[in-house]
Amino acid sequence: MRERARPGTVLAYELKTLVARYPALALPIQRVRRRGEVLGPDTEIVIESFPRSASSFAVAAFRLAQEPHASRIAHHTHAPAQVIAAVRRGVPALVLIREPEEAVLSHVIYTPGLSPEASLRGYVRFHEPLLPYRHGFVVGLFEEVVSDFGAVIARVNARFGTSFRPFEHRPEHLARIDREIEEDYRSRARTEAELERTVPLPIETRRALKERLRAAYRSAPERLRRRAEAAYELLRAEATRAG
Repeated sequence: MRERARPGTVLAYELKTLVARYPALALPIQRVRRRGEVLGPDTEIVIESFPRSASSFAVAAFRLAQEPHASRIAHHTHAPAQVIAAVRRGVPALVLIREPEEAVLSHVIYTPGLSPEASLRGYVRFHEPLLPYRHGFVVGLFEEVVSDFGAVIARVNARFGTSFRPFEHRPEHLARIDREIEEDYRSRARTEAELERTVPLPIETRRALKERLRAAYRSAPERLRRRAEAAYELLRAEATRAG
């Protein structure tokens, strides 16, 4: 059984996602909280997304592809402010997007006490502020990132005139990334159950839980679901156009 939405959890999330669109507020807060890596003067690329949209894979794959160079990546703030600031400064930026229903359900499983409706509001608050800036960054689709990330990096190079090395989806590379992701999440998980719930790798029990949550997602306000879907489609069109 999942926990019911806790008022404190939801309130904190609502406040965070409301502030997350403003670089002057969100980025200093992220530096203090030390959540993710924040854009700085030496940042080579920004890789951002709504949670559970393949950002852990993308960051690990990008780092591996650039070795032995130690890439300076701003990532995992899950705040549109990070992308907006990058576009304004002319820093290469890659935004990863995932279809709203799958992203929200994965996020709710990851965050106990957060309702699908609250997560859906967060999804809208991440993606809608990016729409006016969408010609200033590259969009990577979740499905493409996990199957052909080299093509996504190639689009970054074409868009920004960079020379990042594309990632090669070789078995040894994928095994190393899976191992690194699991080790990172294991170091932070307090129990095996928490690790199973949070690690962004395919796990059958999490798939089953996601299926049980679909009805709750689909009972969220239709207007909110339509806003999420519209934002996703507009950004998806950018990826398709560029591809």
